[in-house]
Amino acid sequence: MSEDAQTIADRLQDRFDTLTRAERQLAHSILENYPVSGLGTITTVAQNADVSTPTVARMVQKLGFKGFPDFQTALRRELAEKISGPIAKHDNWADKAPGGHILNRFTEAVIGNIRQSLGQIETKTFDDACALLADENRTINVVGGRITRTLADYFFLHMQMIRARVVNYHSNSSAWPHYLLDLKQGDVLVIFDVRRYENSTLKLAEMAQARGAEIILFTDQWRSPVYRFARASFNCRIVAPSAWDSSVVTMLLLETIISAVQELTWSQTRPRMEALEDMFNETKFFRKFT
Repeated sequence: MSEDAQTIADRLQDRFDTLTRAERQLAHSILENYPVSGLGTITTVAQNADVSTPTVARMVQKLGFKGFPDFQTALRRELAEKISGPIAKHDNWADKAPGGHILNRFTEAVIGNIRQSLGQIETKTFDDACALLADENRTINVVGGRITRTLADYFFLHMQMIRARVVNYHSNSSAWPHYLLDLKQGDVLVIFDVRRYENSTLKLAEMAQARGAEIILFTDQWRSPVYRFARASFNCRIVAPSAWDSSVVTMLLLETIISAVQELTWSQTRPRMEALEDMFNETKFFRKFT
């Protein structure tokens, strides 16, 4: 992936092993409340991380910037993209729209999103998340936001067919404390949270972690603040030539995870799915063409 396509968080993660101890301390500080944590003066950023200002200067150069001002310009650009609503996103794309049909432009954007997102996923993180979801000793809890509610519903429906003990949280966040009552140590909470992050979702993650839940987060390239509480975080690029964000990468990842969990649990999943098909046949839920 080119540096221009990477967020600063991407660069920090890619180069983390090459950083000195002090630079790693600085990186953790910046990621703690990213990207706002990097927008102060160079002295403030250094003080917040308890490092020297030369450490800040050296690290931003390692990330590919000429100096701290260039680093902050990139951060401000990311922040503007992160908080922009549908109208601003549409106007931004309209101003920069390349030639060609929307089918081509949208497809090219999505393919780029897929390449960049999947290239950053560690296979161990993916495998660990699937193992958690396949463990029938753990209850799976699923929650989405205003837009990501549909992704949460899709994931819940498939996981419920694959295994028992799957709970889909009601979209009304005032009901979430009721679900937390039944959350046990080691249970899994799957959270969907993309830009214009929801305060109620962040509080839910904090409370769930305090009760011992393992959190799996599906977010965007800028990362929801929920990542601080997550056991596994999947950063899916969502930019597209539209007023709306694209969910293609997230859906691809969800379907891959569903397939992987199904394989891990197939000896229990097969009889469960056969029983479900028997119920469909008995209730004549689907039309038969015979």
